[in-house]
Amino acid sequence: AAAAGPLMRRYEGTAQGRGVAADGWRVCLAHSFEELRQPYGAGDVPLRDVLRHIGLALRYFRWWVKKTRIEKKSAFIDLLCAVPLQQIYGCPLGGIGGGTITRGWRGEFCRWQLNPGLYQYETAIANQFTVCLRCKGQTIYQQVLSVERPGSLQSWNWGYSGHYAFYHALYPRAWLVYELPGQSVVLTCRQVSPVIPHDYKDSSLPVAVFIWEVENGRDEDVEVSIMFSLQNGTGAKEDGSGGHWNEPFTFQKDGERVAGVLLHHCPAVNPFTLAISAREKAGTGVTHVTAFDPTGLGREVWQDLLQDGRLDSPTGKSRPTEKGEVTAAAVCASCRVPAHGHKTLELALVWDMPRVHFGSKEKLHLRRYTRFFGSEGNAAPPLSHYALTHYEEWERKIEAWQNPILENSQLPSWYKSALFNELYFLTDGGTIWMEVPPDCRAEDLQGPAGAGLSHLLPVLREYGRFAYLEGQEYRMYNTYDVHFYASFALIMLWPKLQISLQYDIAVTVVNEDVQPRQYLMCGQTAQVKMKNVVPHDIGDPGDEPWQRVNAYLMHDTADWKDLNLKFVLQVYRDYYLTHDSLYLRDMWPVCQAVMESELKFDTDNDGLIENGGFADQTYDAWVVHGASAYCGGLWLAAVCMMCKMAEVLGDTDVRQKYLDILNKGKEAFERMLWNGKYYNYDSSGSDTSRSIMSDQCAGQWFLGACGLDQGEFEVFPKSHVLSALTTIFEKNVLGFAGGTMGAVNGMRPDGVPDTSSVQSNEVWIGVVYSLAATMIQEGMVEEGFRTAEGCYRTVWERLGMAFQTPEAYREKKVYRSLAYMRPLSIWSMQLALERRAGRAPAPAQLPQGPSHP
Repeated sequence: AAAAGPLMRRYEGTAQGRGVAADGWRVCLAHSFEELRQPYGAGDVPLRDVLRHIGLALRYFRWWVKKTRIEKKSAFIDLLCAVPLQQIYGCPLGGIGGGTITRGWRGEFCRWQLNPGLYQYETAIANQFTVCLRCKGQTIYQQVLSVERPGSLQSWNWGYSGHYAFYHALYPRAWLVYELPGQSVVLTCRQVSPVIPHDYKDSSLPVAVFIWEVENGRDEDVEVSIMFSLQNGTGAKEDGSGGHWNEPFTFQKDGERVAGVLLHHCPAVNPFTLAISAREKAGTGVTHVTAFDPTGLGREVWQDLLQDGRLDSPTGKSRPTEKGEVTAAAVCASCRVPAHGHKTLELALVWDMPRVHFGSKEKLHLRRYTRFFGSEGNAAPPLSHYALTHYEEWERKIEAWQNPILENSQLPSWYKSALFNELYFLTDGGTIWMEVPPDCRAEDLQGPAGAGLSHLLPVLREYGRFAYLEGQEYRMYNTYDVHFYASFALIMLWPKLQISLQYDIAVTVVNEDVQPRQYLMCGQTAQVKMKNVVPHDIGDPGDEPWQRVNAYLMHDTADWKDLNLKFVLQVYRDYYLTHDSLYLRDMWPVCQAVMESELKFDTDNDGLIENGGFADQTYDAWVVHGASAYCGGLWLAAVCMMCKMAEVLGDTDVRQKYLDILNKGKEAFERMLWNGKYYNYDSSGSDTSRSIMSDQCAGQWFLGACGLDQGEFEVFPKSHVLSALTTIFEKNVLGFAGGTMGAVNGMRPDGVPDTSSVQSNEVWIGVVYSLAATMIQEGMVEEGFRTAEGCYRTVWERLGMAFQTPEAYREKKVYRSLAYMRPLSIWSMQLALERRAGRAPAPAQLPQGPSHP
């Protein structure tokens, strides 16, 4: 149903990513320089502005040197060292919040995220599967299932022909098929991770299972062995730091036994244990090698397997490694497959890093899975057993979830691939899912101001705290202006995690951080966090998330116009989809506080907020003056939802207040921005104010998702919405790159992309998916699919960016921010389709009694 196939092409002009780093610096630095192009013509830039932006470059460089060279920490956005594009990635391994290990489409283990929010892009060549075939007591075939020909382990038989291998991925599962040349034997390795909607236990587990299906097409029995070898560590230099060791283990429970090797990795901070294992059952034998040198020839291991299809299985622990020494281990599962028969071998990979520190090392955090398997660092054996004895149940649940969509012939195949495969970011987005300490008190979580959230503690105790990065290159947790788009995946699949995340945001809203700091874009100093303002993010993994928020240093986001609105919109959307009345009651005072704070941006009291003449919203390099389609539309949608929430809660005074604002604001919005075909970008009257913004209907998108797009709650005239969407489809989609790359953010009325900013002529994949959802909501189903398909074909096929969907790309040569949060918005397309099919939730009414366990 979905393939991240091996035939991938490099993005023209960015081979190996070397040009990407330099170009990424140019593109990202243009966040600051784009203002130079706004009010002036080419060659007519005042010297003061040139000097101001040179000042920005110097400020950033000074900050970057201090952060990376003196403090030896990673930059929250590193404009100087972009992550190189490698078109190698496949489906990640592991559940939510316990760390991930990404396997490439050629079978390599190539992207590691075990330390929270930090990535290592090394591939240890020893991490392999090897097959051994024996007939009549003789080994007839032994091959590493890798196309590589490395300089180490040269006694091993490398260079498997890729012509005889096939890769398919449908997250959270993937299939590697090997048609062993000349052997009449087919191996299918099915990898399974426990990513299961509405499951808050197994979905947290740091495990993956590899089910090897062996088909014997020979006229005689064949003995098949699969050896899984693994280096102790992540393939980084730190693997040779010394003090690491391995030991064999067995674990038996309920009549089921697994055996394998534990690889204990012992750095000073965040030590962990890897475990490779196999399931013992009738007709299946499991053997192992406790330790071998992955940097040597590998002759002993290879000959050991070659001799009899088994490994020697020594007892006892290995000695700790010396400094500069690296160690590895292997486990082997063997069975006899009858002529023209079929057998299954089951192996597992587990990683146990239960107790973690973030970069500041101030607090010790326990991962979610420790609730079920303990936090002492000895959970790898029971986790291995649990994975190997429960994966069949996981697959039944995954298939029950996915099959109704996969079997729907009305949906295109590319959409099915995109819908499920984009979910990779929920686990591989530097994701953390932490327990709240059992002795934690409500006042410990509420903050100094006392958030007054009566169900904060019960929710966080039951479901933990969840966070994921804005992107693998943009290292800020729960970046809220972007999560606004991505949140549909959480609220539809793991709604309790979305509720938990919202509680964390609500706590930060009512608290403040008066510490001063300098912002890089303007050079001015302001406090880190103001009261009654939604934060940009909840922190940097290199610092102490949740405790210190707003890692984003580019702008002072206290004056951003979209953050507060996006909180209100998500609160009602969450309530509408979950009917969680206690959540709504808790969030209502917070919604009122952020809307009161937002009202100051309505400077002329016309019921519509105005932008401040700088990039004061998620398009943080695209300047907006006065009333705007994007922020104005979000504002009106939030005001509408305030009316609806007040109605549900019986707060008549607040309802009337916001109803009056809504009536004034709607008139102002139409008068100032509607031009007869679409809503202008802003009301400034500048050369670019009439640009066609692809995201101009964002407010309508959320209203439609909540059933508030018609009748008394119709905010935007239906005819205007349809006209605007039609114009976007004709201009931004069909008029851009031949209609094959999605919707460009900004298009001039004459059909030329808006180049007034670095972001206006980009395509943002997550925005395109939300635009497609809006089209589907409004009955433009064919146009919606056509719009979204362009992004899928571009990212997953033409550019080879499987499992690293970027934030943005341009028509030629340039992309930005690999592996990004916003494309999870594709799940809003699924919600729109379900609404059209009549499977949307009933309108929420406020029930009596508790809704939390």
